Amino acid sequence: MRRILLSGVFAVATLMPAAPSLAQPHGDRSCFYVNDWHGWKAADDRTLFLNVSGNRVFQLDLASPCPEIQLGSSRIVSVQRGSSGLICTALDLDVHVSQGDHIATSCIVRDMHELTPSEIAALPRHLRP
Repeated sequence: MRRILLSGVFAVATLMPAAPSLAQPHGDRSCFYVNDWHGWKAADDRTLFLNVSGNRVFQLDLASPCPEIQLGSSRIVSVQRGSSGLICTALDLDVHVSQGDHIATSCIVRDMHELTPSEIAALPRHLRP
């Protein structure tokens, strides 16, 4: 029985793809660690730009209006999902807007993508995080 179980584990292990290196593009996606997120700007009530590691910008498109993100006193809180803290898709983000000492609104992220250097350069200065 033990030999069958071990050979089954070996078969599954050899069929699994190698784990991608962390914080690198995954296919057509780019990833970042939640602790590398250092600032944000709201373009409107459905679009956020995140500053990641000082030289990368990600655009978050929200599923519905989240007007609280446009208030000057707002803070964005992201609840980490999983243990790695790696953000690769919109599903990895659990974004809330904080007003003062309480969580006011949950903002569902519909889509996330990294901007190219030319897209970052084209952002108006007041929208660069």
